[in-house]
This record gives sequence, structure tokens and C-alpha cells, in this order.
Amino acid sequence: MKAHTRETQATMTPQKSLQYLKEGNLRFQNNLKANRNLLEQVNDTSEGQFPFATILSCIDSRVSAELVFDQGLGDIFSVRIAGNFVNEDILGSMEFASKLAGTKLIVVLGHTSCGAVKGACDDAKLGNLTAMLSKIKPAVKAVTDPSDPSLRTSKNLEFVDAVAKKNVELTIDRIHAESPILSEMEKNGEILIIGAMYDINTGEVIFFE
Repeated sequence: MKAHTRETQATMTPQKSLQYLKEGNLRFQNNLKANRNLLEQVNDTSEGQFPFATILSCIDSRVSAELVFDQGLGDIFSVRIAGNFVNEDILGSMEFASKLAGTKLIVVLGHTSCGAVKGACDDAKLGNLTAMLSKIKPAVKAVTDPSDPSLRTSKNLEFVDAVAKKNVELTIDRIHAESPILSEMEKNGEILIIGAMYDINTGEVIFFE
């Protein structure tokens, strides 16, 4: 499998890009990697890159976007931060990726048993981590079930995963609200912004469609 070129990137649509990721994740789940020569892709991309998707995911070592979607060099822009939330810098990176570099798809990828979400659920405090986790607190508050405080902790994995899903949804809301550029591109059909959850137990990515 060759690296994307300006010509192949131009043939990608938002839906086709999404299908590429779905097919890649299916290969990953079945341990059937696409046949690609990474060193050849190094050479092919040495004078330019033409990715088709931008993926915002957690820093979790089990959730590498290139691996779980079986993509090669030059295929995706990968943005990683604990808790997969956005700030001004990340939004700027996404605007560069979509408006200037031509990606057709933005995926906000959360995952099950997320450590950052667990920290937010438990109101953990530690140096700069305290401020970082505050970005996830709105998702904790938005999940109202269960109401019993003793069940709203990291020990309740069902609650943790519900908060992780809500965090993805709120992140997408922030992209729409805080990036007129990306919001306008989506309205015009140039890109698609979609959420997804990765299951650390099965390797499956479920998209919110």
C-alpha cells in the first residue's frame, strides 16, 4: 500500500475517509495488516504529506491511532492529549490539518477505562494535572446517572465509560462552537467531524453515527 499523494488525497471524501478508517480498524481487530513498506513510505512522503484524516485521541499507550486504524506514514494527522479534549492550540492544529493540508475527516476518539476520565471522576489533584482534569469535569457533571456519589467514582467502570463518551460529545460541541473555520467547512460538506470510542478489551472502534 502506497502513501497518499496529492492526487489520491483529492479523491477522498468525508465518507470515503470514514470508510477507510472503519476498514483499517477491522483489519486491526483481525490481525490482518495491510501490506505496506514503511521505509518506502518514508521516501514517498519526504517532499510532502497528504493525509486524509485528523484524529484527536488520548495519550493512552493502548490507543495509537495509526495502529488501531492500520494506517501508514502520511495517512493521518494524530493529535494526542490525555482525555482527548480541545484547547486553542489543538483547534489551531485541526484548522491547519483541514483547511491547509486537506484532510477530509476529524475524529474525536475516546476509549474505555480512560485514566484521565477516572481522575476527573475522582477529582484527583496533582500539579498541572489538576488544571488538565478540569477540562473533563463538564462531562462528569453532564452524566447524571447514577446520582449516588459512591457510584460516581473510577471504581464504577460503567460510569467512567459513560463520562468518556459524553466527553467526546462535548469536545465535538466545542469544536463547532470555538472553530468557525471547521464548523463552516463541515456545513459546506468539505469535512466530517465525528466521535468514536475505542474498546480496550476488543480493539473495536465504534463511531457515533
